[in-house]
Amino acid sequence: MKTVTVNIVTPDGPVYENEVTMVIAKTAAGDIGVLAGHVPMVAPLKISAVKLNKADGKTDVVTVSGGFVEVRPDKISILASSAELAENIDVARAKEAQKRAEARLQQKQSDIDTKRAEAALARAVNRIKVQEGNI
Repeated sequence: MKTVTVNIVTPDGPVYENEVTMVIAKTAAGDIGVLAGHVPMVAPLKISAVKLNKADGKTDVVTVSGGFVEVRPDKISILASSAELAENIDVARAKEAQKRAEARLQQKQSDIDTKRAEAALARAVNRIKVQEGNI
């Protein structure tokens, strides 16, 4: 099966680079699966997990906190504000972030604070699900 190079980059630097057979991601328009030779496209990503299927049958999983995916026939680039390999996720830290976000949501302050707390909660829950394999 053909492979395609995938790069996942954040403002802090590269997070992932490898040859994969398929990328599965959640865009604002829905889930996509991308193979080598796919037509060029750009799409915004949701806070979610990106699954990276490799030729050896294994799958790498990376959490992304939004961003964009750029697809070209020979390369897929994901630009995210933050991204983390599943095996690098600190679950205890993610659960603390979840508790803080839930507490902020119960305070019901301004709309801006509510939206920030909802986004923080979504990121924390995403990280926990990915690390526990519930994706």
